[in-house]
Amino acid sequence: MSFILCMTVFGVLLMLLALTSSYLRWLPVTTSAVCLAFGAAIGPWGLDIAQLDVRDARHWLERLTEIAVLFSLFNTGIKLRLPLHRSGWYSAYLLAGPVMLATIAGVSLTAHYLFGLSWPISLLLGAMLSPTDPVLAGLVQVNSAQDLDRVRFGLSGEAGLNDGTAFPFVIFALMFITHGFSDFDWTQGWLLKNIIWGVPVGLMLGYGLGRGVGHLMIYLRIKNADSTLSPNDFLALALIAIAYVSAEGLGAYGFLAVFAAGIGMRHAESNATQSEVPSEHVAIPVVGHTHSDPESAIMGDRDSLSDSQLAAGVMMGDMMVFGSLVERAMEVLLITLLGAALATYWDWRAVGLGLALFCVIRPLSVWLLISGKLLSRPQKALVGWFGIRGIGTLYYLCYALTHGLPAEAVHTTISLTLSVVALSILLHGISIQPLLERYERSIARASKD
Repeated sequence: MSFILCMTVFGVLLMLLALTSSYLRWLPVTTSAVCLAFGAAIGPWGLDIAQLDVRDARHWLERLTEIAVLFSLFNTGIKLRLPLHRSGWYSAYLLAGPVMLATIAGVSLTAHYLFGLSWPISLLLGAMLSPTDPVLAGLVQVNSAQDLDRVRFGLSGEAGLNDGTAFPFVIFALMFITHGFSDFDWTQGWLLKNIIWGVPVGLMLGYGLGRGVGHLMIYLRIKNADSTLSPNDFLALALIAIAYVSAEGLGAYGFLAVFAAGIGMRHAESNATQSEVPSEHVAIPVVGHTHSDPESAIMGDRDSLSDSQLAAGVMMGDMMVFGSLVERAMEVLLITLLGAALATYWDWRAVGLGLALFCVIRPLSVWLLISGKLLSRPQKALVGWFGIRGIGTLYYLCYALTHGLPAEAVHTTISLTLSVVALSILLHGISIQPLLERYERSIARASKD
């Protein structure tokens, strides 16, 4: 595709989404499903004006998906205001740990025994398909920092954590492909570097950076009386970049560091304001406020706000708006590209693998490994179904393609991975709104009773 054709295609798509947004809101379909269909329509299955060979595009696709996941992880982290020791976090820890491991095992067994794939390739598929997606799961994640619903909070925490906790197992599978069954001495080094060091260091580093920078920026903006004038989008970009680069430089996981940085920033806001209400809910910044005086730069009663609420509210509100904008733009771009690539890589075997993952492996893992004290039966059913696969999986696929995946396994791995992600976008996209509406009605009835 030429640059002009790319601009034309995505301009038409964005205009289509803008004009039909009021209709899509009332239909059981997500933006991602529309983008996937649009990509398929302009690809070889339709107009044939756009084609994408993932093998040739693997290097720049890896960077695009990486950027999309980083922004989404940070944006998810700054919505999670609940202290880390509270029970609301426990389901997220279980989903990103034991449930993810059970998912890897289930997918690996299915791929090996159902399709006859080798154990290393089956394990790689399991690792790549195990994380739920922080980009595409926006509708089932927390609506705001004040949303403590167990289903949405658990899914949000899971999506933030398991994009990093799945990485060691992708690396394990790639090393397994290289070394085979003859030599397992490398597993000790893998365990030390990727599990014992990489995961906790990434989390602690990111959280410390986010919390430290958050307190520093609130303090400086109060001291210098520029709470409504600072470029908070620059702050979001800087924190994402510094957390990611610092973690990678120390041999830890940058995805976990960025997610934890978002949480640390949010907890700095909570600690500084000492309020039950997120500061951006009471100090809502007006668009273009960087050129306004403090009294006209926010919506609400300026005199009723403390200095810390004003500084933190404008800062958090700006960063959330900026992060959401980048996240949505990257979602539209990448899912459209996925739709254009489907004609080349569609694999009917993915129907069996996807249904096993969505309908058996994930729900059964949730049902067996999460206590009824944390989630009720209806909540466990929803969490078991809403294991959306998406852009995080695409990143791991591109990573595998650039880090030693054997040539003879490339086409099968790409085909099964892309096809399962596409199925997830369609099946989960169609079911999200009806199921969530039913769940919210049941909560409303329970609260009245």
